Amino acid sequence: MALDPQLLDILACPDTHHAPLTHDAEAQTLTCTECGRIFEIRDDIPILLLDEARKPAEEA
Repeated sequence: MALDPQLLDILACPDTHHAPLTHDAEAQTLTCTECGRIFEIRDDIPILLLDEARKPAEEA
């Protein structure tokens, strides 16, 4: 099951800037368009916890 497109439209980064997120269906992640944090999607549930987000440098 994929994430609902309407849900993707309203999701935003939980940090203070609340920037939109881009969805990578293949990697099962959401990425903040402002700070670059990467949030995992587990079992079709976005994990929008700042403590669990990866920073772009950790991607390598």
